[in-house]
Amino acid sequence: MKIADFARQLESVSGGAVVYSRVIPSTLPQYADLNSPLPERLNHYLLKRDLKLYRHQAETYDRARSGAHIMITTPTASGKTLAFNLAVFGSLEADPNATALYLYPLKALTQDQLGTLERLEAETGINVNAAIYDGDTPEHQRPTIRESSRIILTNPYALHQYLPWHHKWRRFFRNLRYVVLDESHVYRGVFGSNISLLLRRLRRIAKHYGAEPQFILSSATLANAEEHGKNLTGLDFELVDRSGAPQGERHFLFWNSQAQKSRSIHRQTSDLLAYCVNEQLQTLCFASSRKLAELVAKWAQQASSKSKIASYRAGYSADERREIERNFRAGELRGLASTTALELGIDIGSLDAVLISGYPGTVISTWQMAGRAGRGAQPSLITLMAFENPLDQYFMKHPEQFFSRPHEYAIVDLENPYILLGHTMCASAELPVHMDRDSQYFGVKMAQSLRSLEEQKLVQKTPAGYVYRGMARPTEVVGLDRISDRSIQVLYDGQVLESMDLRRAYEEAHPGAVLLHRGDSFIIKDLDLTAGIAHAVKEEVDYHTSLAHTSDVTIRKRYYGRKTPLGELLLGEVRVHEEFGGYRVRKGDQTLELHGLDLPPLDFETVALWFTLPGELGRQILKEGLDWAGGLHAAEHSLIAITPFHAMCDRWDIGGLSTTLHPDTREATIFIYDGYEGGIGIAEKAYELFSDLVETTHQLVKDCACEDGCPSCIYSPKCGNNNEPLDKLAAVKILDALKG
Repeated sequence: MKIADFARQLESVSGGAVVYSRVIPSTLPQYADLNSPLPERLNHYLLKRDLKLYRHQAETYDRARSGAHIMITTPTASGKTLAFNLAVFGSLEADPNATALYLYPLKALTQDQLGTLERLEAETGINVNAAIYDGDTPEHQRPTIRESSRIILTNPYALHQYLPWHHKWRRFFRNLRYVVLDESHVYRGVFGSNISLLLRRLRRIAKHYGAEPQFILSSATLANAEEHGKNLTGLDFELVDRSGAPQGERHFLFWNSQAQKSRSIHRQTSDLLAYCVNEQLQTLCFASSRKLAELVAKWAQQASSKSKIASYRAGYSADERREIERNFRAGELRGLASTTALELGIDIGSLDAVLISGYPGTVISTWQMAGRAGRGAQPSLITLMAFENPLDQYFMKHPEQFFSRPHEYAIVDLENPYILLGHTMCASAELPVHMDRDSQYFGVKMAQSLRSLEEQKLVQKTPAGYVYRGMARPTEVVGLDRISDRSIQVLYDGQVLESMDLRRAYEEAHPGAVLLHRGDSFIIKDLDLTAGIAHAVKEEVDYHTSLAHTSDVTIRKRYYGRKTPLGELLLGEVRVHEEFGGYRVRKGDQTLELHGLDLPPLDFETVALWFTLPGELGRQILKEGLDWAGGLHAAEHSLIAITPFHAMCDRWDIGGLSTTLHPDTREATIFIYDGYEGGIGIAEKAYELFSDLVETTHQLVKDCACEDGCPSCIYSPKCGNNNEPLDKLAAVKILDALKG
């Protein structure tokens, strides 16, 4: 059946679940000639494969030859890999000593790209001896790779551990010509802030050996692509964003699971996966967890006995994953339910359809997933299935916003003092840190970090610069996924299940908490804050837990502000004080039990935006019989829920407070703050885009079909006050007045 006919058929049998459909027309390829010819062996490779360069591939090669740092942001499957590989291979052929470092966020992606490089090497005869060097590389192979490989593939976690041993990499770093970061949009938030300083440490070491490599970043489309490249590396980038690759006709459907309330969205997902496969469409389904990927595949297989459907997730061995990938490419598997492990560019061939079960959090991720279907000129079907939460439901009611709005801003905070302190310490263990020479990498606040480290006797000033003098290895203390050096390790059967920062441990690893890890559920039996250890047992339960806590926010410093239609909007430093009285055992939206907790309060300083509202508005709302405090609380929840619409973050990265009278402002005030010590740039971006944030939030709450509020608009799963009080109508009036 043709994709267009199937899409129409699906609309008719969906029972009203398909609330929107759009056809994105196909586009023709656009080719371009190079400004200067390719080296003979690369040109022969293209001729042999009958390949003509698309516009963006030619542009990438030409700009690389000119010495520019390049950010490529063309769609999934547009040929970005060939674009940067041609540039790298061309340089490595011209200089037989030149080397290149490829960084990938996932090991599976590294393995996939190694195969691509090996095939290119075999067919061109250009000797690069590409090899993977990470934690899985056997010890006896490592010296050979360091001494003979000209392209080394690794991941940021491994690079973080290897930089202190740079003297072993002398040959490689001395000749480093290119650093390639694939899928660079994943480097954002806390992770991105750590990676930005890791890359500056890399640049500093390369400079020590006399090299200043060019950077090529490959990314999904971003609202701030060039800025993101500069934030990550400290370098200026030229943007290549005009794709010349062909694109087949795409049929996009929005499926609102709320239209079929008798069946869970997971059952609806498995039904739809089976339906697509039974109609001979090879289909990839993205599920929101490892457990759900397994269940959706199992249920779909039961409903589709003629075709084979499997699951794909982290936790399988590398051999198992590669076998699934091969079978899917070959068409032996007709359906696959996967976690986000297949969102990035692992080669699984051309597909007919993609199902996305639950909005993945960003428009960027949605398009990345959608791009897995209909590669080349093939038509494809993409179905976005909505959960019952504010962002999902916002797009169901305003689907045109998904297609018309700019992609999100990727946020990297270069000035978080805690992250900077950790990487300054790492740098001092790699090479002596010199204030004048190294401020180009770590900024003017590096001096403050060095003073703090010196006071703690972790660095010592010498004639060569500041040198590390601590006992522990800095790279073991500084994690790339967290800010604080205080972390909790969750142990199961004597093995580390996962490591988390202290604040998250309070949420997910307190005694009695249900911890979800890769789709499996665990019960936390005890939490030892002194030892930094929590013990868990594996247990399947049909309930979840939520922490009951209260917060106070004290304003420490105002950076700047501006007027709103109601009062003032400000950005600055705040101190957050949180107390934890207990936790709730919940099933769905119902609280079953309340248990006490004995946890010390937490205090941390972060960055927040806050805005004031006049007493006159409160009196008017009370006069209409509405709840002023409930309206402020509901507006706070919905503003936090919609922030990821504008910035690439998770609602769990953000905290908030609303009060009818704050002691520092002496007015009704709503705070939105970064949930990480020192801040990570979310509040700054929300301040910058505040008018857009209010407009989107107002649409969300006003257009929700519920009467009194629901999880689709003003309820928050992380509310420490059990979502009390909340008043939807009062929130609409507050947001309407804020719009002005």
